[in-house]
Amino acid sequence: MCNGYLGRQLFILFLLPPLFRMAQWYQLQQLDSKFLEQVHQLYDDSFPMEIRQYLAQWLENQDWEHAANNVSFATVLFHDLLSQLDDQFSRFLIENNFLLQHNIRKSKRNLQDNFQEDPIQMAMIICSCLKEERKILSSARLSNQMEVGSIQNTVIGMLDKQKELDAEVKGVKNHVIDVEQDIKTLEDMQDEYDFKCKTLQNREHESNSTSQEEYKKEQMHLNKMFLSLDLKRKEVVNKIVQLLNATEHTQTALINEELVEWKRRQQTACIGGPPNACLDQLQNWFTIVAESLQQVRQQLKKLEELEQKFTYDPDPITKNKQVLQDRTHSLFKQLIQSSFVVERQPCMPTHPQRPLVLKTGVQFTVKLRDVSEKNSVKGFRKFNILGTSTKVMNMEESTNGSLAAEFRHLQLKEQKNAGSRTNEGPLIVTEELHSLSFETQLCQPGLVIDLETTSLPIVVISNVSQLPSGWASILWFNMLSTDPKNLSFFLNPPYAKWSKLSEVLSWQFSSVTKRGLNADQLSMLGEKLLGPTSGGSHDCLIPWTRFCKENINDKNFPFWLWIEGILELIKKHLLCLWNDGCIMGFISKEKERTLLKDQSPGTFLLRFSESSREGAITFTWVEGSQIELVLLSPAEPQFHSVEPYTKKELSAVTFPDIIRNYKVMAAENIPENPLRFLYPDIPKDNAFGKYYSRPKEAPEPMDLDSPKGNGYIKTELISVSEVHPSRLQSPENLLPMSPEEFDEVSRMVDPAEIDTVTFRLFQDSTVEDSRCS
Repeated sequence: MCNGYLGRQLFILFLLPPLFRMAQWYQLQQLDSKFLEQVHQLYDDSFPMEIRQYLAQWLENQDWEHAANNVSFATVLFHDLLSQLDDQFSRFLIENNFLLQHNIRKSKRNLQDNFQEDPIQMAMIICSCLKEERKILSSARLSNQMEVGSIQNTVIGMLDKQKELDAEVKGVKNHVIDVEQDIKTLEDMQDEYDFKCKTLQNREHESNSTSQEEYKKEQMHLNKMFLSLDLKRKEVVNKIVQLLNATEHTQTALINEELVEWKRRQQTACIGGPPNACLDQLQNWFTIVAESLQQVRQQLKKLEELEQKFTYDPDPITKNKQVLQDRTHSLFKQLIQSSFVVERQPCMPTHPQRPLVLKTGVQFTVKLRDVSEKNSVKGFRKFNILGTSTKVMNMEESTNGSLAAEFRHLQLKEQKNAGSRTNEGPLIVTEELHSLSFETQLCQPGLVIDLETTSLPIVVISNVSQLPSGWASILWFNMLSTDPKNLSFFLNPPYAKWSKLSEVLSWQFSSVTKRGLNADQLSMLGEKLLGPTSGGSHDCLIPWTRFCKENINDKNFPFWLWIEGILELIKKHLLCLWNDGCIMGFISKEKERTLLKDQSPGTFLLRFSESSREGAITFTWVEGSQIELVLLSPAEPQFHSVEPYTKKELSAVTFPDIIRNYKVMAAENIPENPLRFLYPDIPKDNAFGKYYSRPKEAPEPMDLDSPKGNGYIKTELISVSEVHPSRLQSPENLLPMSPEEFDEVSRMVDPAEIDTVTFRLFQDSTVEDSRCS
């Protein structure tokens, strides 16, 4: 049943030939938004980004620089490009995707209109775009190098490890070539030996054709040839044994180290961590080793043919062939089965930042053959997958030459058991872990290998309100477990170290914004979870229930739902301010006052409310003391916090406009905006001015197209706080004094000091009056 959403694809990558290097277009899509914006500016209607997306690999494989200087070659590429668009249109036609069919036809017509008569112009545009893309990639790499200075040694170590593994893989490939040459030499030696043997046998039947002495010489020569042949056979067999040893060593490193590390990086990326590394390099290594083992299989067949033509006792080929064949088959099977991986984990199209949480009835897309939902935990719900579940894997459905099969319009539907409730399992539904299983079969002459892989555990929800709790389960599992088959994980969930959980929390912000959480913000969150005495110690352990299920402190909601509410508030209403660093966000009231007390009056900071489950933001400002004239020592400054703003208020008025127009009113006083500096000393308008709403220009008197007035006066929403005058500290609140009060002050303060302060206040008042006039 269709839900009106375009499905997000779940890709399965089969790490086998043919190979392609990591596409430039793919690399660009992994960049930060500031670099992606530069990419957007490269493309317009003359050469739309849609074509760049659809034909990425093909465009990058052409020599556009040559075409830009050669009209014949440019014409050929122009018609090739139109042909590629026709092929893409055919694919959309098969998929019955009407919108994409329309877009591709429109793009083709625009190309024909713009470049039919001038294909060189098109080649120049594409050449320029590709060059600019490479410049953007270089800038991004340089930027990354500057940002990762602290982990440079780690990166160098990884590169050294990759170089070492790359050398091992190439060594296997070269070893196979050496063995191939030795087998050819062996074949030549055996053919020569066989020819000489038959020649000597024929002569033996001919009377008086050769003397006894000559016959013995030839026989001795044949014996030497046989010894050489036997030695060569042993040498070839030994070289194959050494080759398989080297292959097994390299293959073990690929499967048990590189592939495991990639899967762990994938888990990290799924929960908001650093983007997962591309599989192209790993696919390259797997492919070379697989091809090498295939060649060894052919080489062993060749040795078997040589054995059938000529054998003896003890023949090294006869003695070792079965062991070598079994070992080669075992290594090849292990490699192929390990190469079957899920490249992109399942994800609902409506929540791309929340993979591995699927809602029943919502369509999703899968690439592979034989999809099924597997669950071996007693009492957990069971689901059927609706939709076509069998396809043939091919390379046409992949952008990088890997084998893939794409399944569209699949849905999960819970199996209902008649007469029994389905929600009586050992865990709540958001803690039930399920997995999608993928099966296929590799068939070659004389070889059939069954392949199976599973997705990372998924949480299946029936209502979108369950999404935050479901995502918390995904975070906890992928933070603490590397076993995708451990579906009973939440029957006894392990504790998490604050050092790890704090990193994952920061990822939740950096994955949807441009900023993660700094040390001060994480320290506040640590104290909230662990208590003020912990000091946010990295070694402190946090139970699952404390993170997601227990109400935190005296509030009626758990820690994670509070964080989730703030994330939603940032994404929908505060993204620019958060990205710019205007929001301090997570700070205790005590720390807030410590920061503000020594600042200029009117200095304020923005923090998230700790009492709102749905997420809310407030601002606190400091009001300086003016009562030094009546006290022997300065009074403590006053702090004021406004009632927090939730998504309801922020949907009506943007937060920058609230800050700009905020007023405080006391009794009959004129309302004033107390907010002057964003902490520590940034003028308010400098910090928020670019985000203020700009008033619409009034229509000109002669503007006939302007809408006529409707008789109403335009209004504007502003925030006003009404406070009692006694809460506002100012000289007006302290003067005039009664004679009795003045006498009391005179006994406590030297008259000269009173005169000095009075004169200063008189000066300030005079200056203020002159400004008003």
